[in-house]
Amino acid sequence: MKRMLSVDDLARDDRFERIRIEDTIFDPRRSTFDERRNIFSPKDPESPDAARALMHGIFVGEIQALEGAGRTCWDFDIGKASDEVPFELKLDMARQCWDEARHCEISVKLSEWMGTELGEFAESVFLYEAACNPDPVLRLTGVNRALEGLAIDVFNTMREFGTKAGDPVLEFCEDWMLADEVTHVKMGSDWLRRLTADDPGRRERALEFQRVVDKLFSLGGARGEDDESPIKLARRFRELAGFTTEEVDEISDLSRDARAEALARTGGRD
Repeated sequence: MKRMLSVDDLARDDRFERIRIEDTIFDPRRSTFDERRNIFSPKDPESPDAARALMHGIFVGEIQALEGAGRTCWDFDIGKASDEVPFELKLDMARQCWDEARHCEISVKLSEWMGTELGEFAESVFLYEAACNPDPVLRLTGVNRALEGLAIDVFNTMREFGTKAGDPVLEFCEDWMLADEVTHVKMGSDWLRRLTADDPGRRERALEFQRVVDKLFSLGGARGEDDESPIKLARRFRELAGFTTEEVDEISDLSRDARAEALARTGGRD
């Protein structure tokens, strides 16, 4: 079987349409850039469609997370070289595949519950792109710490939206998946430290790659800690997943930088 599959190798049927994440983030029609409001407030008239779109994004993200974890199981031989991984890491990735497969099924049912058809919204493939890194340590930090960390923020936001909107189905499902995401991020944090214990240079390269991914995919600064942020930075859950306070502070700063750059690019203002 072929190793190191590219984005173009992913199998999709004709329901799926792809879009670049940049085209979504920097679309000048995004009203939340100028208005800077929490669109996931049940009182916001746009919140139902925003929640449906985000739920569909979660669904395609779960597909890519399954594909990425599966590729990590297959792409690397077992060993101690820089392009190899311990057998125990493969076991963790196999466990994550099972979690992501279950999340796909939950997301399909939640989308139906919310009145969404599969393929109604476009798919961006930024998660799988991070899973294409040929260095297993950089792949772990890009996917399990950066993008799965973003998933923690997204699931927590959707869980709180379900609570405020009085939707116990949404609240329960998001809470269930959030617990898995904390585990996935914790696995990334633990393996990063184990695999780079004797190679601080490699650890720093991995963390720098994580910073790049965190900034690129902070959704144009939509993630943050202020009341107007559509997606809240879930500080407590990130700390449970192995992030230090300083690391969470850095992500918050990166999100602010990303928002400033997105505003400058679209001609908006705070």
